[in-house]
Amino acid sequence: MFLENLHSRIQQIHFSEIATKEVSLYIKREDELHPFISGNKYRKLKYNLQDAKRLEKSKLITFGGAYSNHIAATAAAGFEYNFETIGVIRGDELALNTDEVILNNPTLKFASQHGMKFHFVSRSTYREKESTSFINNLKAEFGDFYLIPEGGTNNFAVKGCEEILTDKDEIFNVICSAIGTGGTISGIINASKKHQKVVGFPALKGDFLQNEINKYILKKDNWCLNTNYHFGGYAKISEELITFINKFKKETTIPLDPVYTGKMLFGIIDLIKNDYFKKGTKIIAIHTGGLQGIDGMNLYLKNKNLPQIN
Repeated sequence: MFLENLHSRIQQIHFSEIATKEVSLYIKREDELHPFISGNKYRKLKYNLQDAKRLEKSKLITFGGAYSNHIAATAAAGFEYNFETIGVIRGDELALNTDEVILNNPTLKFASQHGMKFHFVSRSTYREKESTSFINNLKAEFGDFYLIPEGGTNNFAVKGCEEILTDKDEIFNVICSAIGTGGTISGIINASKKHQKVVGFPALKGDFLQNEINKYILKKDNWCLNTNYHFGGYAKISEELITFINKFKKETTIPLDPVYTGKMLFGIIDLIKNDYFKKGTKIIAIHTGGLQGIDGMNLYLKNKNLPQIN
């Protein structure tokens, strides 16, 4: 069976910045599910791989940027479960010197080492990735394949993410999740109980995620998005955020990625410090993994002469 339904452990957080607050914070360590297919990617790929097997597909094609967690996880899953994988990568300039690009990009290097082949396309072409003509061109070039969307989000992914929560999590009043494409939080909302509030922290600017999430969720109104902690948008980062991530790891031993979980935890801690949650609230934050992206971000930070993530 592909990617068993594992249950991740829950770790209570003791962090100096909220030590005096009468709010309990825990983290669900989805990042520990698998060394390479971790966090929400494990959940998102599970039923997609089962469907690909059912349809007797031997080749997976998916999409992402050059530092995409999803690209790395799909390559690892293909390697482990004997699928050929092809990554359609945003940025045709990366194809000018492919060998050097792969060698110097931790994500692409990892994916390549796990058998993934790359198809680099321009940013304008990439925006057409869901069009019929784009898909037909891929079929003409690569033959028969199983298509997994960017970020892995589809109905199968949401079904997998519904398995993040278990009966043991009913004791929590608030469930927090970082958001990229919306699939993870959709599954969490569907699995949540009436007495629970689900709070999403988008890594991207804009209000479009509300509509994306509404495509997948059951008729529930126990959720909201907090758009105050994206730090300027996807993959944007500040020295303040780096300092927080390093301090959080030092005090809790938990590594956070700078694109998703780092921003979410920064937001949660800030809200607790400002008494956003009433006394006695029990919060569980979902650690969605993404730690492979730290190496790539550190290369960027080094080039900018900024502090790096420990």
